[in-house]
Amino acid sequence: MGLILDSSVVIAAERRGENVTQLLQQIFISTGDQEVALSSVGLTELVHGIYRAKTREAQAFRETFTRDLIQDVEVIPYTKDMALLAGKLDGEQQRRGVVIPFADLLIGATALHLGYGVVTVNVRHFRLIPGLLVVQL
Repeated sequence: MGLILDSSVVIAAERRGENVTQLLQQIFISTGDQEVALSSVGLTELVHGIYRAKTREAQAFRETFTRDLIQDVEVIPYTKDMALLAGKLDGEQQRRGVVIPFADLLIGATALHLGYGVVTVNVRHFRLIPGLLVVQL
């Protein structure tokens, strides 16, 4: 099994002033030896954060952190099969009155398609996805 990183985990590590190695060590200590990857949707969220930074220093730090992260972990592309799964999950959940934020839905569908879990700081939205293993860091 493996884990898909939610952007909240990366952002929390970044805010603590950690580097990518420290983040990955923390995940290893908390979850054991598992493959860790980032979805292309999560990468989009991180890049979005780079360009929303309020200072040049914050932007440079986020950019370096993101670059280092994608050198160390695989970025999983969003595929047709993942889109089909996300649409199914979203339709079924909305029929029940449950709304999952779109990016979290896509990240969760990516993890489910691969048989992975999601590691996150904010478990609330991911717990709305049936069958998804959610690990809080």
